[in-house]
Amino acid sequence: MFAVIKTGGKQYRVVADDVLTIEKLEGAAGDTVEFKEVLMVGVGADATIGMPFVEGATVVAEVVEQGRAKKVIAFKKRRRQNSKRKRGHRQHETVVRITDILTGGAKAAKKAAAPKAKKEEKAEAAPAAAAPLFTAPAGKGDDLTEIKGIGPVAASQLAEQGITTFAQLAGLSADDIKKIDENMPFSADQISDWRDQAKALAK
Repeated sequence: MFAVIKTGGKQYRVVADDVLTIEKLEGAAGDTVEFKEVLMVGVGADATIGMPFVEGATVVAEVVEQGRAKKVIAFKKRRRQNSKRKRGHRQHETVVRITDILTGGAKAAKKAAAPKAKKEEKAEAAPAAAAPLFTAPAGKGDDLTEIKGIGPVAASQLAEQGITTFAQLAGLSADDIKKIDENMPFSADQISDWRDQAKALAK
């Protein structure tokens, strides 16, 4: 049996045990999600087509992992205006495994709950928060939005990774720029441009 589901504005043809990457859904690895917007379900020529959705049909899936797509570079340049902008973006994605295709209003079987661990064991097993890429200097930081191309969101992302001053941006090495390019949604050219602007502001 196959089904056609709609999620994230896209349509996917799925069968049991399919693993697919879709637009981000809420949930951690191991959680169960249900897709209620089923456009078609059935076997071969006997498939039922919804108008627009098949009543009582549900596709159940398990979240495999949360991740991000490859970086996409957006470049914009204005002719004869001495203006150009280059930004990177990595789309959040969710990998799911189709576990069941239900029809006629059937309910998904509940997953057996794992035994509760002791409080001490949970504390030991809890993963440590990822450390920032850099160490922020003491004291109040600079207003990084004074740099062309850095808005409030980008400034907040830089601060989360320990970059809070013009002096830090101005002193970034080639290795530092590579590290930011690999771990943050900014391109190397973009960071290099910010570094050049920061050198003038840090004086």
